[in-house]
Amino acid sequence: MEKNSTSSYGLGKIDPRLAYKRALYRGCGYSTEEIKKPHIGIANSFTEANPGHVHLRELAELVKQGVQKGGGTPIEFNTIAICDGIANSGSNSKYVLPSRDIIAASIECQVQAHNFDALICICSCDKIIPGMVMGAIRCNLPTIFLTGGVMAPTEIPGIGIKVTSDIKEAIGEWNAGKIDDETFAKIETHTCSSPGACNMMGTANTMASIVEGMGLSLPNCAMTPAISKERTKLAIETGRQVMQLLKKSLKITDILSKSALLNGIKLGLAIGGSSNMVLHCCAFAYELGFDFSHEIFDELSRTTPLLCKFKPASNWNLSDYYLAGGIPATLKELEEILDGDCITVTGKYLKENITKVKNLNPSIIHSIDHPLNSEGGLAVLKGSLAPEGAIVKQSAVHPNMMVHTGPAKVFQSEEAVKDALLSNQVQPGDVLVIQYEGPKGSPGMRELSLPAAILIGMGLGDSVAMITDGRYSGASRGPCIGHVCPEAQVGGPIGLVQNGDLIEIDIPNRKLNLMVSQEKLNLRRKEWQAPPSKFFRGILALYPKIVSSAKYGAIFRL
Repeated sequence: MEKNSTSSYGLGKIDPRLAYKRALYRGCGYSTEEIKKPHIGIANSFTEANPGHVHLRELAELVKQGVQKGGGTPIEFNTIAICDGIANSGSNSKYVLPSRDIIAASIECQVQAHNFDALICICSCDKIIPGMVMGAIRCNLPTIFLTGGVMAPTEIPGIGIKVTSDIKEAIGEWNAGKIDDETFAKIETHTCSSPGACNMMGTANTMASIVEGMGLSLPNCAMTPAISKERTKLAIETGRQVMQLLKKSLKITDILSKSALLNGIKLGLAIGGSSNMVLHCCAFAYELGFDFSHEIFDELSRTTPLLCKFKPASNWNLSDYYLAGGIPATLKELEEILDGDCITVTGKYLKENITKVKNLNPSIIHSIDHPLNSEGGLAVLKGSLAPEGAIVKQSAVHPNMMVHTGPAKVFQSEEAVKDALLSNQVQPGDVLVIQYEGPKGSPGMRELSLPAAILIGMGLGDSVAMITDGRYSGASRGPCIGHVCPEAQVGGPIGLVQNGDLIEIDIPNRKLNLMVSQEKLNLRRKEWQAPPSKFFRGILALYPKIVSSAKYGAIFRL
């Protein structure tokens, strides 16, 4: 119900009990008039340690202008923001997925303790966007998101257009002698040319897209370049629009219904989005009280066509996508399978937002009648190796590897498989099995994006598969199967695999089988023991005690 004014918000009430709060805000520099207006919390993940966030300080100032023009008082605070790419080495990356839930808790604590009237989340990148969504759901205020936008692609003379995923693949190309030192150095030096989320369809841009698809950010927010006049306008309008949400008392859970969440997932599947969306969307469902597991992604993928593919799964980059119409144009093409009656932060229904939208390049954004594939980007595989399921980004798998049977080469860490690749110990036909990288076993469910990219760069993407209870970068391509459940640490069959065991992969028929007799597996199970804990202090000591299976989103569950 829309309120007549915002006078019931802020600390303007004649109430002596609020004097201490008012006095402390004066210590922050706020005037009496500012204290009386609605208090709009601005959660900002600005940091100088992450290119996706380094420009968010300037965006926050623009957002504040919009809030002030709308009659509110903006009050900014910050969250942590780990860069997956920078952290993706050794034990460092164990901290990345746990940071999602720390971010969620930090939003919850700050917003609830200060009793803000509405919330704006300014964020970018893989775990920060979903962490803020989770925290915002817990607070359940009028909420709007401003994601940080996309890093510009770079055209390197003599080499071509490169994006961040090309850097990782270049490691494998250099190791295989396909590129020389000078080319390798140019790719490393010139590819990251501006602030913004990594310019590929990885987890960062997948989650920004899903947020827009769910109706939590303004149209075109996800794909608009990070440094552009258009993003400047979006920032100011985001600040203004939160005041409209406040006047209408339109809370985040009024927008993020089950239908809206399903809209976001369908969009993510149609654009060949990150496999990490499974973890994050399951976590959203948990916060909203819906009964979800990764099973639903297979059901939806079978009925959601693939309309787009972007680097590294194709030659199109996200600047091409933006110019073609981006998320609004894709939603328009998907309209017949979406729930258009979901309300969005514009104050309008989804179907109203896309009424006049046009697809400006059907070669990039295919129609639902002429898709790239009749199924969406992800598939859930099951079988004796993954009784509770595993996730593969089928839209990025070479046709030769959609069905494959090969001998296992077993590793017990990300480092071990990376070393084997770089020392040329991997042969065509192998199935690389990486155990004990799940949420509890790693702990932290490390991503194996570097080994996956090295495999591709070495030219093995059409002959070698990789299977793990860990996860992959959102932009990983090739026959990379992750999220194997149950994980090795809790006694899942993946922990019983030995060198030479035959493994059957059949993505079209959703099979993942360990071709070993039950009798042999029973003998191995009798001898198996869970490895001891690796950490005894801090978050990584606590994490395995409270984290759920990846099947449910690796949520905290006591």
